[in-house]
This record gives sequence, structure tokens and C-alpha cells, in this order.
Amino acid sequence: MNFIIFDLEATCWRGRPPKGITEIIEIGAIKVDRFGKVDGTFSEFVRPVVNPHLSGFCTYLTQIEQHHVDGAEKFDRVCDRFMDWAEIGEEDYMLCSWGSDDSNLLRNDCRLHKLETEWLRDFSDLKKGYQRIKKIKNASGLKSTVKKEGFEFTGIHHRAISDAENLAKVFIKYFEEWDLTY
Repeated sequence: MNFIIFDLEATCWRGRPPKGITEIIEIGAIKVDRFGKVDGTFSEFVRPVVNPHLSGFCTYLTQIEQHHVDGAEKFDRVCDRFMDWAEIGEEDYMLCSWGSDDSNLLRNDCRLHKLETEWLRDFSDLKKGYQRIKKIKNASGLKSTVKKEGFEFTGIHHRAISDAENLAKVFIKYFEEWDLTY
């Protein structure tokens, strides 16, 4: 079983997105094996097609600049590489993120690019799982949670690979305690 701890960054604006569509601009993931050991890293930018120009707000929030996405491939190709890297279809896997927003965003981009979504069914919301482990009603944001758990938040907050790496620290710390059925 592989646990794919992932995070996404997406186009964003203050207010409603132009054309009502938000698109993935970065996929970051850490693969954790069935023993709780890191088994690989995935990090790629994605070129948005509906709203190809990043807003100033998006660049400020994510530190992702226009040239990063201009030089990237479209979602369908990056998604294919992500699925290959994650060994989707070859190994048992569980996609895991902090909250369900990233899972929904993946599903939406798959639909936008006319890709199948069946592979997204094996998903677990680690934020809900963390709430159950800690017996709390609401979990804080990822950065605060990482610090509460005694780790230094490394990298750039709101960059997919950094957020995935930091979430993996918490995931591995509680590796034996997760109930990944939700």
C-alpha cells in the first residue's frame, strides 16, 4: 500500500475567478510506503488553460510566478506523470490531503480535461483523521498543526511540494493511528 500525501496550488483571485473556473498550477506529493517510510517525491507546475495568466494575488500567496506555469505542461500530461509516479493501477494506494478541497480540485480538473476520475475514489481527508486522533472538533491550518506537533514548517507555505512535505511529517508521526476510511 502506498500513501500519496499530496497538496495542490491553484489559480486564485480576490473574489470570484474569471469564467468561474479555478485550475491546478502545482502538484506536490510525497509517497509513503506501508512501513511509514518516504518512498519518493513528486513536484511539477501545471499550465492553466482557461485563465492562463496568474493574478497578482495568486503570485503573492503561492510565490508561483507566471514563468513557472508558462513553461509547464497542461494538466492532462502532468496528471499522467503523477499517476505513473504514484503507481495508480499498479499498487494499492490511498490519496491523502489536508481537507477535501484538493481532492475536489483534482476531480474538477480531470473533468475539465476530459480525464476519468475513478482513480480518485481512494481518498482520505487527513484533517478529519487528525481531528479524530486528537479528539478535537476543529483542526487548525496545516502550518499551525505542523508546529503544534513539534516540527519546524520547512519550505514555502502555500507551495504544493512544501505543504505535502510538511503534511507527511504529521502523517508519519501518527502512522499507526490513522483510520483512512473517510
